[in-house]
Amino acid sequence: MKSIAISGSLRKNVGKRDAKELRYEGKVPAVLYGGKKQYHFAVSATDLKPAIYTPDVHFIDLDIDGTTYQAILQDAQFHPLTDQVRHVDFLELNDKKEVSLNVPIKLTGTSPGVKVGGKLIQKLRSLRVKALPKDLPQYIEVGLESLEVGKSVQVGSIQLENAKVLNNADDTIVSVIMSRALRQAEQEAAKADKKK
Repeated sequence: MKSIAISGSLRKNVGKRDAKELRYEGKVPAVLYGGKKQYHFAVSATDLKPAIYTPDVHFIDLDIDGTTYQAILQDAQFHPLTDQVRHVDFLELNDKKEVSLNVPIKLTGTSPGVKVGGKLIQKLRSLRVKALPKDLPQYIEVGLESLEVGKSVQVGSIQLENAKVLNNADDTIVSVIMSRALRQAEQEAAKADKKK
């Protein structure tokens, strides 16, 4: 799992006016929880970009006033109009405590169903995974090599080592459906056969 280093400074005041001033200075109010105590701090909006604007999961080496904590980004709130980050929550990691995270899905290979004109539909882009921090995967690979037209891959078929997928086992991750062009070609072939 990749790591990103982010540094922040503890907030002296934790109020709406203070938060507004921080945002004006290009900083984002943040909270680190999950450890022995909660920390309210501020972090530069620019430093947060690699952690927020990515489908990947990253461990974050969070330096708050000289003390480093291993964490993950748990939640980010955005302004409804400007899309600017308003607040972030970090969860402190403990080697002996399981965490739940959304892990991105990476499709690999080529579907034989797509080769013959089927249409690939990806329903899920990530899966909720529970594991110890050291066992969390960077992404989950889903192979398409056996995906024919009309077939799909369900969550239940995903096997992870030392980690548990929390999504419903019946949920579809990806499927190949018959495209309009393929349906038309089949109908035309059937008509041609009748004429023979």
